[in-house]
Amino acid sequence: MISDKTAGVDDATGEALAGLYRDLDALDLHPLWNITAQLLTETPRPKAVPWLWNGAVLRSLAERAIDLVPVDRGGERRVLSLGNPGLGGQPYAVGTLWGAIQCLGPRETAPAHRHSPGAIRFVLAGSGVWTTVDGDACDMHPGDLILTPGMHWHDHTNGGTESMVWFDGLDLPMIEALDAVFFEEYPEFAQPEPVRRNAGEAAYATNPRRLRPGAVTDELDPKPSRLLVYRWAETDAELTRLAAENGQEIASVEFTNPDSGASVLPTLSCSVHRLPVDRVTRPRQQTGNAIWVVFRGEGYSVIGGQRFDWGPGDMFVVPSWVPVEHRASAPADLFRLTDAPVLRALGIYRERVLDAQQPVTGTFTARTLDGAPAPGLGVAPTPGTGVAPAPLSVAGGEVR
Repeated sequence: MISDKTAGVDDATGEALAGLYRDLDALDLHPLWNITAQLLTETPRPKAVPWLWNGAVLRSLAERAIDLVPVDRGGERRVLSLGNPGLGGQPYAVGTLWGAIQCLGPRETAPAHRHSPGAIRFVLAGSGVWTTVDGDACDMHPGDLILTPGMHWHDHTNGGTESMVWFDGLDLPMIEALDAVFFEEYPEFAQPEPVRRNAGEAAYATNPRRLRPGAVTDELDPKPSRLLVYRWAETDAELTRLAAENGQEIASVEFTNPDSGASVLPTLSCSVHRLPVDRVTRPRQQTGNAIWVVFRGEGYSVIGGQRFDWGPGDMFVVPSWVPVEHRASAPADLFRLTDAPVLRALGIYRERVLDAQQPVTGTFTARTLDGAPAPGLGVAPTPGTGVAPAPLSVAGGEVR
């Protein structure tokens, strides 16, 4: 018998209350007074947990998949999605973001389709691949960012002799939660061979608004960027310029829609952060979820008090409102994907910088196939030696 009896409630009232609960349950109704604390929490309580996937393991599994799994209609893509252990088996990196590694072998084409979720590709390694987006063939190179906005036809073609791997980021969990997922196959296996390549890039070649120092904070645009590819050479040059200007402190740039100055997609923000050696960032809390991809360098992040050592190709997640700070042990460039444009559009974005570095209560061990720690990562002192890492200095720049 369900009972909410408290002091002063007699048995008759208790029985009547139990009857009320039975009737509410029979009619699929929920009494708010019993679930307020679950629904209206003082701070966000994301189900996703901070997590890291080892890049060397991801690359090895991707190469195995190239040998064993064909790319064709039905499968559509050879993708290994990041599944956060806190999400009960869902193939999502965090509650609102899909993250994955996609791989394409020599002379392969991933068939053309389109879908309402928007997607981005950040290239990790390889050559010879292009993504055709609504007829515009965008060549892909390591460090490049390629956009495939929602309901744009796209396919991937490898015209070279080596495989390519890249990070896939989508707003799929968010669009699914809004009951707005649509998917459509292209009438043919692939789009026609384009007459021109990188047409959108050429159209914006002299536009200076493709990158913004720091982060977009005000501009919003319901339309995606018409510029579909952002080159690593330009990103690298801008990061180098910013680092020189601020005395080799942390340098950050966000990719932007050159027409409006907003984030590249209405739902997704993409940025790169350059971390010099032994400059620790200020610990920051932000609403919204983030996926980080290590393009180069080594170091660690403290996420919610836990240390995550990382190296090239590693991918890790920071769920909403979990504090995070970073330190590089070798010069590092980190790509970040977030859902910030949606939170800003809804007026629910919030952030704060903590006054002190987080105390480290544990160290995360990345999973490998044999259960051993992932090799070659970290700057922790040797156990039993008492030798601590080099002293930290708090960087004046900000990773947002």
